[in-house]
Amino acid sequence: MMARRGGWAALALLAAGTVHADGDYLSPTEDRVRISLGLVRDTASTSVQVDSSTGTPGDDINAESVFGLDPHKFEPKFEAMVRAGERHRLWFDYFELDRTGNAVLTAPLLFKDAILFQGDPVQSELGLRALGITYGYSILHTSRYEIAATFGVESTDLLATARVETQTRHIYESENQAGPFPVFGAAATWVASSRFYFDGRARYFRVNVDQLDGSLGLYEIDALYRLRPNVSFALGYSEVRASLASNQRSQAGFFDLTTKGPQFFVRVAF
Repeated sequence: MMARRGGWAALALLAAGTVHADGDYLSPTEDRVRISLGLVRDTASTSVQVDSSTGTPGDDINAESVFGLDPHKFEPKFEAMVRAGERHRLWFDYFELDRTGNAVLTAPLLFKDAILFQGDPVQSELGLRALGITYGYSILHTSRYEIAATFGVESTDLLATARVETQTRHIYESENQAGPFPVFGAAATWVASSRFYFDGRARYFRVNVDQLDGSLGLYEIDALYRLRPNVSFALGYSEVRASLASNQRSQAGFFDLTTKGPQFFVRVAF
């Protein structure tokens, strides 16, 4: 009997110690500051058309197959969140996808004001950068769930270039589009246990003004494991869709990019 009571007492002490340890893990919905750093393995698909300055339509180019851009690339991930009060948050994030390619053209094509011939060795560059600041108001906020409506500004910069350098031909053409765009969206957190939780965010914007039609969508969902109360490891999936079509005579053409893939990052939270 004494041994049985001793065994129950030991289990009770162990349980109490476990509850106390788990008590150190405050809910992620109470985080005041988060900093996330990691990598995203992007798989990209890109179509681009740049018309000439005289209005002649350029060729619709698949940048991966025609210009030799690698569709797969690892890119850094950065995100920071600051909570101001119970229901107000600010996110700061940065995304970039810079690729270069080398290819010998198998058919002639028109890129902006240059006619590229079959057999031309083309060096190309395609870059997209997006810096975002987002405000969120939590419509629902408990220790298990948090759902917020968000509004922000996404500053994007798009650059596409094509270069041919031979003994007889020297061609360099580039197209750049940049500007801030407002984005609307939502953010959600579900706490499954003291150590596991899930985060998701979605932001989207579409504009159609002054012969310009564009859209931008950024989406991600992550599963996080809290190794320590303030340190988490995350596996997730992200997707970026960017589209821009212009009928302006001096900058006519279109650009469509979809990039998606798994991501891994480390998050420090306080």
